[in-house]
Amino acid sequence: MDKTPKQKVKEVFGKNADKYVTSDSHAKGEDLSLLIEWLQPEKTWTVLDIATGGGHVTKTLAPHAATVFSTDLTRAMLENTAKHLRGSFNNIHYVVADAEALPFLKESFDAVVCRIAPHHFPNPERFISEMSRVLKKGGRFILIDNVAPADPELAKFMNTTEKMRDDSHSRCLSKEEWTSLLKENGMVERKSADRRKTFHYPSWVERTTESDEQVERVSRHLLNADEKTVSYFSIEVQDGNVQKFTIDEWMALYEKTAHG
Repeated sequence: MDKTPKQKVKEVFGKNADKYVTSDSHAKGEDLSLLIEWLQPEKTWTVLDIATGGGHVTKTLAPHAATVFSTDLTRAMLENTAKHLRGSFNNIHYVVADAEALPFLKESFDAVVCRIAPHHFPNPERFISEMSRVLKKGGRFILIDNVAPADPELAKFMNTTEKMRDDSHSRCLSKEEWTSLLKENGMVERKSADRRKTFHYPSWVERTTESDEQVERVSRHLLNADEKTVSYFSIEVQDGNVQKFTIDEWMALYEKTAHG
């Protein structure tokens, strides 16, 4: 029987939980240092971290808020994150939760953050609807994720690459798609930033692949890219092996309007 997208997410992240705690692109990104600057959290706030993964957002927010609810669909991932953070903070609650069906009452949170995870959500429109529902009026939301280029061919290449390397990948949306979904759910943009994110290919491809054959398929896909694609994604090859490639990432701060 074929696995559902969410079963695939649980399987991949359950097996690779510790890799996401130590992954450079997850643990160190420049966006983590901007979180507090953009969000301007107050010590009285209750904050929700959706799909925490290795817990990097939760760890960043905990010193600046009254309470952080750290959630993830994958129990094994969340247990691993809790193990790493326990002893450092006493204001974090760990909750197994589906981003598309959050187990919280409406208007429960002063702020919500979701970082480098929505491309795993099969129904991003439900995620945005749920985020808006649990956010207080006037509350702030930060979305950080890999985004697909506006060019359909480049977008297809990016999503194909991600899916070949990680079966739990659903789809990277474009900025335009995110903007539309957020607007439909009563959210107003306050600030955003585009950045380019470069992956060290060997460690990136090994994080979620399950065999040498799978690694070879992903590598062949990148090596066979046309000139436009190689240029856009800055695919670097040395001695016939992919070394680096670069994708688009978007960070956006939104606020829930009074009528949202």
